[in-house]
Amino acid sequence: MDAKDERAALEFALQGLPLGGVRYFERVGSTMDEAAAWLKEGAPNFALVVAEEQFAGRGRLGRRWFTAPKASLAFSLILREFESPRPALLTGLAALAVCEALESRYGLHPQIKWPNDILLQGRKVCGILTEARWQGERPVDVVIGIGVNLTHPAVPPAATLHFPATSLQEHLPHLGEEEIERDRFPLLALILARVLLWLPRVQEEALIQNWEQRLAYRHQSIQVLGALEDPDSLLGEGTLEGLTPEGNLLLRLVSGETQAVDFGEIRVRPSMNGGV
Repeated sequence: MDAKDERAALEFALQGLPLGGVRYFERVGSTMDEAAAWLKEGAPNFALVVAEEQFAGRGRLGRRWFTAPKASLAFSLILREFESPRPALLTGLAALAVCEALESRYGLHPQIKWPNDILLQGRKVCGILTEARWQGERPVDVVIGIGVNLTHPAVPPAATLHFPATSLQEHLPHLGEEEIERDRFPLLALILARVLLWLPRVQEEALIQNWEQRLAYRHQSIQVLGALEDPDSLLGEGTLEGLTPEGNLLLRLVSGETQAVDFGEIRVRPSMNGGV
Protein backbone atom coordinates (compact mmCIF):
# COMPACT_ATOMS: atom_id res chain seq x y z
CA MET A 1 0.00 0.00 0.00
CA ASP A 2 1.12 3.56 -0.63
CA ALA A 3 1.17 6.28 2.04
CA LYS A 4 -2.40 7.34 1.28
CA ASP A 5 -3.70 3.80 1.72
CA GLU A 6 -1.66 3.33 4.92
CA ARG A 7 -3.11 6.53 6.35
CA ALA A 8 -6.62 5.31 5.46
CA ALA A 9 -5.94 1.97 7.18
CA LEU A 10 -4.74 3.84 10.27
CA GLU A 11 -7.82 6.05 10.37
CA PHE A 12 -10.08 3.03 9.97
CA ALA A 13 -8.41 1.23 12.87
CA LEU A 14 -8.60 4.28 15.14
CA GLN A 15 -12.21 5.21 14.42
CA GLY A 16 -14.28 5.43 17.56
CA LEU A 17 -11.35 6.36 19.81
CA PRO A 18 -11.60 9.87 21.30
CA LEU A 19 -8.25 11.09 20.03
CA GLY A 20 -7.37 14.77 20.02
CA GLY A 21 -5.71 14.44 16.63
CA VAL A 22 -3.38 12.20 14.66
CA ARG A 23 -0.15 12.98 12.83
CA TYR A 24 1.12 10.17 10.62
CA PHE A 25 4.62 10.01 9.14
CA GLU A 26 6.17 7.56 6.71
CA ARG A 27 9.61 8.48 8.03
CA VAL A 28 10.59 10.74 10.90
CA GLY A 29 13.47 11.32 13.27
CA SER A 30 11.54 10.63 16.46
CA THR A 31 7.84 10.51 17.32
CA MET A 32 8.78 11.90 20.75
CA ASP A 33 10.37 14.97 19.15
CA GLU A 34 7.36 15.45 16.86
CA ALA A 35 5.03 15.21 19.86
CA ALA A 36 7.11 17.74 21.81
CA ALA A 37 6.98 20.15 18.87
CA TRP A 38 3.21 19.65 18.61
CA LEU A 39 2.86 20.44 22.31
CA LYS A 40 4.57 23.79 21.71
CA GLU A 41 1.91 24.47 19.08
CA GLY A 42 -0.83 23.66 21.59
CA ALA A 43 -1.54 20.00 20.88
CA PRO A 44 -4.85 18.76 22.34
CA ASN A 45 -5.17 16.06 24.97
CA PHE A 46 -4.81 12.51 23.65
CA ALA A 47 -3.09 13.61 20.45
CA LEU A 48 -1.17 10.85 18.68
CA VAL A 49 1.98 10.75 16.55
CA VAL A 50 2.58 7.57 14.52
CA ALA A 51 5.58 6.73 12.32
CA GLU A 52 6.33 3.86 9.96
CA GLU A 53 10.07 4.44 10.30
CA GLN A 54 12.26 6.31 12.82
CA PHE A 55 15.89 7.15 12.15
CA ALA A 56 16.59 8.98 15.44
CA GLY A 57 14.19 7.41 17.91
CA ARG A 58 14.97 7.75 21.61
CA GLY A 59 14.84 5.13 24.31
CA ARG A 60 15.26 5.46 28.06
CA LEU A 61 18.60 6.83 29.34
CA GLY A 62 19.23 8.50 25.98
CA ARG A 63 19.66 5.27 24.02
CA ARG A 64 18.96 5.34 20.28
CA TRP A 65 15.89 3.50 19.05
CA PHE A 66 15.87 2.53 15.38
CA THR A 67 12.58 1.64 13.70
CA ALA A 68 12.79 -0.20 10.37
CA PRO A 69 9.92 0.58 7.93
CA LYS A 70 6.72 -1.19 9.05
CA ALA A 71 8.76 -3.63 11.15
CA SER A 72 7.85 -1.84 14.39
CA LEU A 73 4.88 -0.08 15.87
CA ALA A 74 6.21 3.34 16.89
CA PHE A 75 4.00 6.04 18.37
CA SER A 76 3.85 8.80 20.96
CA LEU A 77 0.74 9.81 22.88
CA ILE A 78 0.19 13.24 24.42
CA LEU A 79 -1.64 13.52 27.75
CA ARG A 80 -2.63 16.95 29.04
CA GLU A 81 -5.58 16.38 31.37
CA PHE A 82 -5.00 14.23 34.44
CA GLU A 83 -4.98 14.53 38.20
CA SER A 84 -1.24 15.04 38.64
CA PRO A 85 -0.15 11.38 38.76
CA ARG A 86 3.51 10.53 39.02
CA PRO A 87 4.93 9.91 35.53
CA ALA A 88 6.12 6.57 36.93
CA LEU A 89 2.51 5.47 37.24
CA LEU A 90 1.82 6.51 33.64
CA THR A 91 4.77 4.38 32.52
CA GLY A 92 3.28 1.44 34.39
CA LEU A 93 -0.13 2.16 32.90
CA ALA A 94 1.32 2.14 29.38
CA ALA A 95 3.21 -1.10 30.07
CA LEU A 96 0.06 -2.73 31.39
CA ALA A 97 -1.92 -1.55 28.35
CA VAL A 98 0.62 -3.13 25.98
CA CYS A 99 0.60 -6.39 27.94
CA GLU A 100 -3.18 -6.63 27.94
CA ALA A 101 -3.30 -5.90 24.20
CA LEU A 102 -0.76 -8.66 23.44
CA GLU A 103 -2.60 -11.06 25.71
CA SER A 104 -6.05 -10.49 24.28
CA ARG A 105 -5.08 -10.23 20.61
CA TYR A 106 -2.44 -12.94 20.34
CA GLY A 107 -2.72 -15.05 23.49
CA LEU A 108 0.86 -14.18 24.48
CA HIS A 109 2.19 -13.98 28.04
CA PRO A 110 4.24 -10.79 28.27
CA GLN A 111 5.97 -9.56 31.41
CA ILE A 112 6.97 -6.08 32.50
CA LYS A 113 10.67 -5.59 33.22
CA TRP A 114 10.50 -2.67 35.60
CA PRO A 115 10.21 0.11 34.87
CA ASN A 116 9.57 0.34 31.14
CA ASP A 117 10.26 -2.77 29.06
CA ILE A 118 7.94 -5.57 27.92
CA LEU A 119 9.43 -9.05 27.70
CA LEU A 120 8.40 -12.20 25.84
CA GLN A 121 10.16 -15.30 27.16
CA GLY A 122 12.76 -13.11 28.81
CA ARG A 123 13.58 -10.93 25.81
CA LYS A 124 12.57 -7.34 25.12
CA VAL A 125 9.79 -6.86 22.59
CA CYS A 126 8.67 -3.35 23.57
CA GLY A 127 10.14 -0.25 25.17
CA ILE A 128 8.33 2.69 26.75
CA LEU A 129 9.60 6.23 27.29
CA THR A 130 7.70 8.78 29.38
CA GLU A 131 8.68 12.45 29.29
CA ALA A 132 6.94 15.10 31.39
CA ARG A 133 6.92 18.89 31.35
CA TRP A 134 6.80 20.22 34.90
CA GLN A 135 5.40 23.29 36.60
CA GLY A 136 6.99 23.24 40.02
CA GLU A 137 6.36 19.75 41.39
CA ARG A 138 3.38 19.13 39.14
CA PRO A 139 3.57 17.59 35.64
CA VAL A 140 1.45 19.71 33.30
CA ASP A 141 1.68 17.40 30.31
CA VAL A 142 3.23 14.04 29.48
CA VAL A 143 4.30 12.30 26.28
CA ILE A 144 4.36 8.50 26.32
CA GLY A 145 6.40 6.89 23.57
CA ILE A 146 5.93 3.20 22.78
CA GLY A 147 7.89 1.02 20.38
CA VAL A 148 6.89 -2.59 19.70
CA ASN A 149 9.10 -4.91 17.64
CA LEU A 150 6.74 -6.54 15.15
CA THR A 151 8.92 -8.48 12.72
CA HIS A 152 12.49 -9.74 12.51
CA PRO A 153 13.98 -6.58 10.89
CA ALA A 154 13.04 -4.62 14.03
CA VAL A 155 15.52 -6.55 16.18
CA PRO A 156 19.02 -5.01 16.19
CA PRO A 157 22.10 -7.23 15.91
CA ALA A 158 22.82 -9.03 19.18
CA ALA A 159 26.28 -7.45 19.43
CA THR A 160 24.72 -3.99 19.74
CA LEU A 161 22.29 -4.89 22.52
CA HIS A 162 22.59 -4.47 26.28
CA PHE A 163 19.64 -6.83 26.80
CA PRO A 164 18.31 -9.66 24.56
CA ALA A 165 15.58 -8.57 22.14
CA THR A 166 12.86 -10.28 20.15
CA SER A 167 9.88 -9.53 17.91
CA LEU A 168 6.24 -10.59 17.83
CA GLN A 169 6.91 -12.60 14.68
CA GLU A 170 9.21 -14.94 16.59
CA HIS A 171 6.38 -15.81 18.99
CA LEU A 172 3.61 -16.01 16.38
CA PRO A 173 4.91 -18.64 13.92
CA HIS A 174 1.43 -19.13 12.46
CA LEU A 175 1.45 -15.55 11.17
CA GLY A 176 3.66 -14.35 8.35
CA GLU A 177 5.55 -11.08 8.25
CA GLU A 178 2.97 -9.37 6.03
CA GLU A 179 0.11 -10.47 8.29
CA ILE A 180 1.79 -9.04 11.36
CA GLU A 181 2.56 -5.80 9.54
CA ARG A 182 -1.09 -5.48 8.42
CA ASP A 183 -2.19 -6.00 12.01
CA ARG A 184 -0.09 -3.18 13.44
CA PHE A 185 -2.82 -0.54 13.34
CA PRO A 186 -5.50 -2.72 14.99
CA LEU A 187 -2.88 -3.53 17.65
CA LEU A 188 -2.23 0.18 18.10
CA ALA A 189 -5.96 0.83 18.52
CA LEU A 190 -6.21 -1.91 21.14
CA ILE A 191 -3.27 -0.51 23.12
CA LEU A 192 -4.82 2.96 23.06
CA ALA A 193 -8.18 1.57 24.17
CA ARG A 194 -6.50 -0.08 27.17
CA VAL A 195 -4.71 3.18 28.00
CA LEU A 196 -8.08 4.96 27.95
CA LEU A 197 -9.59 2.29 30.17
CA TRP A 198 -6.86 2.57 32.82
CA LEU A 199 -6.26 6.32 32.71
CA PRO A 200 -9.15 7.28 35.04
CA ARG A 201 -7.88 4.57 37.44
CA VAL A 202 -4.19 5.45 37.31
CA GLN A 203 -3.98 6.12 41.05
CA GLU A 204 -6.06 3.12 42.11
CA GLU A 205 -4.64 0.03 43.79
CA ALA A 206 -5.94 -2.11 40.92
CA LEU A 207 -3.32 -0.62 38.58
CA ILE A 208 -0.48 -1.68 40.88
CA GLN A 209 -2.02 -5.12 41.40
CA ASN A 210 -2.34 -5.80 37.67
CA TRP A 211 1.14 -4.42 37.05
CA GLU A 212 2.58 -6.68 39.76
CA GLN A 213 0.89 -9.75 38.26
CA ARG A 214 3.00 -9.25 35.14
CA LEU A 215 6.19 -8.14 36.86
CA ALA A 216 9.27 -9.94 35.54
CA TYR A 217 11.61 -11.53 38.12
CA ARG A 218 9.07 -11.27 40.94
CA HIS A 219 10.19 -13.33 43.97
CA GLN A 220 13.58 -13.73 42.29
CA SER A 221 16.92 -12.26 43.22
CA ILE A 222 17.77 -9.15 41.18
CA GLN A 223 20.44 -6.52 40.96
CA VAL A 224 19.81 -2.80 40.55
CA LEU A 225 22.64 -1.05 38.71
CA GLY A 226 23.50 2.41 37.54
CA ALA A 227 24.81 0.91 34.29
CA LEU A 228 24.46 -2.63 32.96
CA GLU A 229 27.89 -2.45 31.38
CA ASP A 230 29.51 -1.41 34.69
CA PRO A 231 29.42 -4.08 37.44
CA ASP A 232 30.82 -1.53 39.90
CA SER A 233 27.61 0.51 39.59
CA LEU A 234 25.62 -1.93 41.74
CA LEU A 235 23.09 0.09 43.75
CA GLY A 236 21.29 -2.76 45.49
CA GLU A 237 20.54 -6.46 45.43
CA GLY A 238 17.66 -8.42 46.89
CA THR A 239 14.49 -10.36 46.24
CA LEU A 240 11.95 -8.51 44.12
CA GLU A 241 8.87 -8.37 46.34
CA GLY A 242 6.64 -6.19 44.18
CA LEU A 243 5.75 -2.53 43.84
CA THR A 244 4.96 0.33 46.19
CA PRO A 245 1.70 2.31 45.72
CA GLU A 246 3.81 4.92 43.88
CA GLY A 247 5.04 2.39 41.34
CA ASN A 248 8.52 2.04 42.81
CA LEU A 249 10.28 -1.30 42.99
CA LEU A 250 10.24 -3.05 46.37
CA LEU A 251 13.29 -5.15 47.28
CA ARG A 252 13.82 -7.39 50.28
CA LEU A 253 17.47 -7.25 51.25
CA VAL A 254 19.61 -9.98 52.77
CA SER A 255 19.11 -8.27 56.15
CA GLY A 256 15.35 -8.82 55.86
CA GLU A 257 14.67 -5.11 55.49
CA THR A 258 12.78 -3.75 52.50
CA GLN A 259 14.07 -1.04 50.19
CA ALA A 260 12.06 1.00 47.69
CA VAL A 261 13.86 1.78 44.44
CA ASP A 262 12.64 4.92 42.72
CA PHE A 263 12.52 5.54 38.97
CA GLY A 264 15.68 7.11 37.65
CA GLU A 265 18.97 6.32 35.96
CA ILE A 266 18.92 2.62 36.85
CA ARG A 267 18.74 -0.83 35.28
CA VAL A 268 17.35 -4.08 36.62
CA ARG A 269 18.66 -7.57 35.83
CA PRO A 270 18.43 -11.04 37.38
CA SER A 271 21.09 -11.68 39.98
CA MET A 272 24.06 -13.69 38.76
CA ASN A 273 24.51 -15.56 42.05
CA GLY A 274 21.11 -17.27 42.07
CA GLY A 275 19.60 -15.83 45.20
CA VAL A 276 19.94 -13.87 48.39
